[in-house]
Amino acid sequence: MIAILDYGMGNLYSIRNAFEKTGAQVRMVQDAKGLHGADGVVVPGVGAFDAAMRKIAPLKDDIIDVVRSGTPYMGICLGMQVLFDRSEEGKEQGLGLIPGKAVKLPKSVLVPQIGWNELKIKKHISILDGISDGDFFYFVHSYYCIPKDKPVVAATVDYGADVTAVVAVDNICGLQFHPEKSGPKGLLILENFIGGVKC
Repeated sequence: MIAILDYGMGNLYSIRNAFEKTGAQVRMVQDAKGLHGADGVVVPGVGAFDAAMRKIAPLKDDIIDVVRSGTPYMGICLGMQVLFDRSEEGKEQGLGLIPGKAVKLPKSVLVPQIGWNELKIKKHISILDGISDGDFFYFVHSYYCIPKDKPVVAATVDYGADVTAVVAVDNICGLQFHPEKSGPKGLLILENFIGGVKC
């Protein structure tokens, strides 16, 4: 069972529908009980960093405990950014599961980035099985993550900078793009996740 965290932000039903298309059993959860015992935890998100962390705050310790116990975690868009220590977008502390921060996209490009962009794969990870260098995915964001440890970056896109698109550390993966809006390749990433693949 895949637990999708419903914290009042994000396109929850789109990601649920996408997972269901792959045949996954999905449950929307709002409390700690729903997180514990899940085969995987998905944290989607659209919106502002501080607002998200205030919503997540009551479950912060439970999320960290579940992830550290080895349960696969997939963070999508804002759900990826909250994995980090902090964001330039606000003052709240993130989950701190990956050292680093989120920063605003460069002034030289249109912000937010809205639309398709092609991945540059930096290293092979299981969550990207079947994904090739140059495959396109759908992005909607104004901030992007800069990990302290560069080897956690699995893929980037070119958008005024080498923008982190995928991060992976042990059982944690983060996607800056929206797999649920990225057609067959996006569904393939979700299939990799529900197949019990560690990122």
